[in-house]
Amino acid sequence: MACAVSPDGDRIYMANTISNQLVTLSRDGTVISTFTDPALGWRYMYDVPPGLHVTDAGQVLVCGVRSHTIIQVDRDGRQRLAEVVTEKDGVTYPISVYYSKHTGSLIVGMDCDVEISV
Repeated sequence: MACAVSPDGDRIYMANTISNQLVTLSRDGTVISTFTDPALGWRYMYDVPPGLHVTDAGQVLVCGVRSHTIIQVDRDGRQRLAEVVTEKDGVTYPISVYYSKHTGSLIVGMDCDVEISV
């Protein structure tokens, strides 16, 4: 299971890989939402948890390992806001994601051939 925490600590995002859902919790553990999307096809041949990252600005980025995409969801984890990168951008089996505000770079770790793309 993968998780990420918002910069202010108000939201906890957890990947439920069994049900292919992103679960958003409040600080006290109350379930705010469960989000399902075709991009969240996490069940994979390995037990690699999907990458989740919350940027300094509070943007929630989620790796779709089997869909070869990284999506952005809203703060409450209720809806997809954007498809950030896809296989067309050279991303295959993304398992980790990080955005650096200092360099303006999105860093993606991929399971194929142990690649990192910036």
